[in-house]
Amino acid sequence: MKLSYVYILLCSDNTYYVGVTSNLEKRIEEHILGKHYESYTYSRRPLELVYYTTFTDIVIAIEYEKKIKKWSKQKKLALIEGRYDDLPNLSKKEFKK
Repeated sequence: MKLSYVYILLCSDNTYYVGVTSNLEKRIEEHILGKHYESYTYSRRPLELVYYTTFTDIVIAIEYEKKIKKWSKQKKLALIEGRYDDLPNLSKKEFKK
């Protein structure tokens, strides 16, 4: 069974990068070494792997990656810190009166 990984990197400018891969170690090394000049992380090195999770289905992994990419920075931080109970509240939008 081939595993897929969804991961979050903390960039040097204090932003998060969310990605998906089938080879986590190799992909993180590519980010750190700046293999892809045009990538989001290239100019934001050094990088730190702060979260990853595994999937047995790449389709589900890609869906999860896309979902996390849309999250606020606060919600991503809650996920990274394992504050799962906070995730639903961080999804709620505040509407201006």
